[in-house]
Parts: sequence; C-alpha cells; structure tokens
Amino acid sequence: MGEKLKNLKLAAEEISNHVGTIVLLSKIYYSEAWGNESQDHFLNQALKVETHLNPYETLHAILQIEKMMGRVRNEKWEPRLIDIDILLFNDEIIETEILRVPHPFLQERRFALVPLNEIIPEQIHPIFEMTISELLDICVDSKKVLEFTK
Repeated sequence: MGEKLKNLKLAAEEISNHVGTIVLLSKIYYSEAWGNESQDHFLNQALKVETHLNPYETLHAILQIEKMMGRVRNEKWEPRLIDIDILLFNDEIIETEILRVPHPFLQERRFALVPLNEIIPEQIHPIFEMTISELLDICVDSKKVLEFTK
C-alpha cells in the first residue's frame, strides 16, 4: 500500500540503521500479489545483511521498523505498507511459535526467490539442501516477477 518504492527505500535505510550492514541489495521487482490475490501488486527486494544480532533480536528490530513505518497487523496476507521477512539466517533452522527460518514459504514464492537468486544464487537452503538457483528452477509458482523500472 502507499508509496511502495519510497517504503522499500525507507525500510532498507532503517534496516541499515537498526539491524546491520547491507552487503548485497537486489534490484526491485514487480509481481502479482500472492496469498490474497485481490490486493494490488507487490514490489520486492532482497537484502543480505551482516548483523551482530541473533535471529530473535533481528526479528524484534524488523517488527519495530514495520511498526514505525505504520504497519498494522490484523489479518494474514492483508494489504500492508511494508512486510519485512527473514528468509534465511546463515544456515540456521529455527522452528518456534514466533520465528521460522528458513521462511516456510520461500521455495513456493517466485517473488522472493527471484531477488534472492540475484544476490545469493549459490546459497544452500538448509532444509532442502539445494541452492537458491535450484529452488527457483523448480518453483511451481507461475506468477510473473519482473524487474521494476520507473
């Protein structure tokens, strides 16, 4: 929702300020909505961040950034100003009530795999033991993901 490009840029700035150093940044991609398909298109970007925070501290910082940016959580997959996900955290596997890493839907979402593949194609998914590039090759999501140009 809102000014999507501006929101992505602000989110990256806040991540840099509160989470860690952005070492890789993908292009911005346009895609059809996923989950709740009645909403507007998505803009997506992947960041690789070096942080001294642990996964739970990282999640807390991300949730604070989303809140500061005006995100309100009411329903799953509802339209939102920003949605920041932890897709991978090194090679860790975390399955708790508040955090699941790798992101449980990563392999099903072309809109997440395409930008991630741009910056870390050879990264191994710790559960599937396949590279991001390999996961993208077998992803059954048929939604288009296009480089965003403005």
